[in-house]
Amino acid sequence: MKYTTGGSGARAGPPVSSLLDVEPVQALERIAHLLERAREPSYRPMAFRRAADAIRDLDRGELEQLAARGALTSLPNVGDKTARVIEEALRGETPAYLRRLENDPGTPTGAGDEILELLRGDLHMHSDWSDGGSSIEAMTRTAAALGHDYVALTDHSPRLSVARGLSPERLRDQLDVVARMNEELAPFRVLTGIEVDINEDGTLDQDESLLAQLDVVVASVHSKLRMDADAMTERMVRAMANPHADVLGHCTGRIVVGRGRPESTFDADLVFAACKRFDKAVEINCRPERLDPPKRLLRRAIELGCKFSVDTDAHATGQLEWQHYGADRAAECGVPTGDIVNTWPVDDLLTWTASHAS
Repeated sequence: MKYTTGGSGARAGPPVSSLLDVEPVQALERIAHLLERAREPSYRPMAFRRAADAIRDLDRGELEQLAARGALTSLPNVGDKTARVIEEALRGETPAYLRRLENDPGTPTGAGDEILELLRGDLHMHSDWSDGGSSIEAMTRTAAALGHDYVALTDHSPRLSVARGLSPERLRDQLDVVARMNEELAPFRVLTGIEVDINEDGTLDQDESLLAQLDVVVASVHSKLRMDADAMTERMVRAMANPHADVLGHCTGRIVVGRGRPESTFDADLVFAACKRFDKAVEINCRPERLDPPKRLLRRAIELGCKFSVDTDAHATGQLEWQHYGADRAAECGVPTGDIVNTWPVDDLLTWTASHAS
């Protein structure tokens, strides 16, 4: 997906390399976005966002006077590094810090570029209503600026209290916010959704009548990841049989960076056969620390005829650019593009999700 320069007004904005003049606030926010994309610790992008907020209501003349006196750091939340960015932007330069981040190529292989161009949306992202670091407005506007047609807002369900999972009452309140964002961003669509925990008995961690109202339900295991393989298999199969589930999220639960976390064990043939039987999608999770499922399991899901969804599982605006990691893996394993549900137009996608409850 590529940034567009349309009227969506995303805080992240288009890449600075495509801009003739970089305003200080824009430069600070773009740096924050790129730091998130690079999986830097959250305090780093937050420092740039706070600096942007500190100067947002100051006119250029005031900023230039402060810069001339070397007094930018007298502003709250503006330190030496952010002051330097502001000064360089005021001089009409692309700040050196921003240039360096823009030119970081990252690690995608490029194998999935064709798939990346076909993706119309992202079916798994989080906001600061649960454990995300950015507001619903920032996340949805950024998704629109990336060129998506739609995005599903999938904050966590109640059981995951460490992630501030949404109670039924908070989820209902969130639906009102989504409705307002759809009015503002049309024709871009913000789909209602949730990443619902799969309980140990295979039930879903949210009121069933409320799940029935949502556009997209991603069902994931977040607890008891080391349970017996037979029990885990039954747990996941029962969840996929639930008429409200649409996507099986990060199926092995593995973490492949740092100390890591081993894969959950289950009968992949039975679980993927259930996905096929109930017409549910297997998520290709794009988070660099997950890259789930492993390629051997992704290939098996292809052999069994599953559908797929290439999702960022983004928790901040910059992470919405991570789809290339999943697109690369999809291409390398030979996923048929027609079987990737988020390459479909939104009406086709919603017809598919609605069919699960019929």
